[in-house]
Amino acid sequence: MSNFLRLQSSRLASRCYSTQQPVKASIKLVAELRKLTEVSLSKAREALSATNNDLDAALKWLERDLVTTGAKKAAKVQGRSTTQGLISVSMLSSGVGVKTGSGYGGVRAAMIELNCETDFVGRNELFGRLAADIAHTAAFISDATGSSAALQPCSPELLQDAPLLSRADPGAAPTGTVAAAIRDAIAKLGENITLRRAASVVENSPQQADLGLRLSSYVHGTIEDPSQGRIGSLALLALKFKKLPELIASEAFREDLGRLERGLARQITGFETYSIKGEGEEALYNQPFMMFGHEFSDISVRDALTIWSRKKGQTSQVLTEEGVAVLDFAKWTVGEQIAEDTSPAA
Repeated sequence: MSNFLRLQSSRLASRCYSTQQPVKASIKLVAELRKLTEVSLSKAREALSATNNDLDAALKWLERDLVTTGAKKAAKVQGRSTTQGLISVSMLSSGVGVKTGSGYGGVRAAMIELNCETDFVGRNELFGRLAADIAHTAAFISDATGSSAALQPCSPELLQDAPLLSRADPGAAPTGTVAAAIRDAIAKLGENITLRRAASVVENSPQQADLGLRLSSYVHGTIEDPSQGRIGSLALLALKFKKLPELIASEAFREDLGRLERGLARQITGFETYSIKGEGEEALYNQPFMMFGHEFSDISVRDALTIWSRKKGQTSQVLTEEGVAVLDFAKWTVGEQIAEDTSPAA
């Protein structure tokens, strides 16, 4: 009897003190999981080990873990200074003559500033993709306001409550809000990330055959994506020609117009430009049009627009003898001090 009791006691002790060895994560699945989620190597191993190398279960495990660790990380880094980051522009519709060269379309675009702590994270692919998606979301959900100022500020707080839309896959269903995506990025990148500001321009097609709207943008200090960098501008232009439908249908005209638009956006970005008209060299129309080049580099933007317009067609008195006019613009630099009213004075 005593031998039997000793045997049972030995078996019980064995069950109490033995521990199950954790499942070793599959190297192949670790690589696949990191490709799908961009989590760290250690986190991918932990997820697969906890789910017995079940990829689908590991993805769900990571989703739950991101919510927990992301919230903790966000709380930990909250308040840290964020002076680096990106200006990101999303242009969904650039206006009259888009794609087909005929017909008339409205304009729809947005520009945002997403900040982080270091330039290293600001150059990270995940951070750049997040900035692009937020800009795309702002452009998509904004409405026409009917205000005299075409470029309207978007509330960062309201934007963070919106579902995040993918720029790379616009048809994909959103998986979370902008705020949740920022929280997840904080967990993955380890830095404080803040949405500092956003602005959009949404204008419907003018109800005049001789009048069209166009958008132009330029971003300086880009890395890989030409729509993101350290300094960005977004400009709204008006075209008024008696034969605008014929002109905009011409590929040659559209190419020339594209060069003019890019020159204007580069001028705004590259120079100290704070208004469209007015006194001094800080007014766009007073500046030598250096960014357009050719015969226009030694004359003012105002005169260059007049000459260009006269070459292309009959000008309009409505636009003060200009067939092309700049109606509004915004120019942002990462980390700059934000004035109360950043809209350019006419």
